[in-house]
Amino acid sequence: MLPFTHQQFIFVFSVYNGAIWPLQPIVHVAGLVMLALLLRPSRGRDRASLVLLAAMWIWTGFVYQIGFFSRINPAALAFGAGFVLEGVLLLQAAKRGELAFGTSSGVRRAMGWTLLIYSMLIYPLLGSVMGDRYFDLPAFGLTPCPVTMTTVGVLLLASSPVPHRLYVIPIIWAIVGGSAAGLLRMPQDWVLLLTPLMLAIVVAHEHFTKHGSEGMGTRPRVR
Repeated sequence: MLPFTHQQFIFVFSVYNGAIWPLQPIVHVAGLVMLALLLRPSRGRDRASLVLLAAMWIWTGFVYQIGFFSRINPAALAFGAGFVLEGVLLLQAAKRGELAFGTSSGVRRAMGWTLLIYSMLIYPLLGSVMGDRYFDLPAFGLTPCPVTMTTVGVLLLASSPVPHRLYVIPIIWAIVGGSAAGLLRMPQDWVLLLTPLMLAIVVAHEHFTKHGSEGMGTRPRVR
């Protein structure tokens, strides 16, 4: 059983969104800027994208999780610490220039852009279609579930190997937060719950593609 009700959960979003307005449209524009950076990658733009992601995680950890959600769920204090940690890890990756974007392809690229478009555009539209008020909805870039889907989408677009440490906290939250789809009647979060499966599909596809290519390369030539 959850320590709070659906009504309390939605009320926290309402109070939070009212308190931070008009940050929501500003962050949405920042998200569009990040998409533009990913479409035209360079070393500086790759770092800027990671810094934007890091800011989303740190803000969500400190302000939403610890500042607001902890009022109805004490576990949010631990969640907030995890979100801040993920933000720090992303900042480290940006500083070290660990990730490059722009040349991912196939399943990885398709799933990456699917998650980005879903979290930025479709996710809020679904809530509106179901009759929820704007201030009662999780805001893009400022609440846990959209931030997590956005981050996994960006990481899937990386052309360089992604350090495993960057996936750990998003996967954990995908499982924890994705449970809201059923328990808290948030059907738009079903995609979040599927995120670990999507990552597994990408890893499996790349594994079999790589080994299949290696197998083809070792076959003797027929003269």
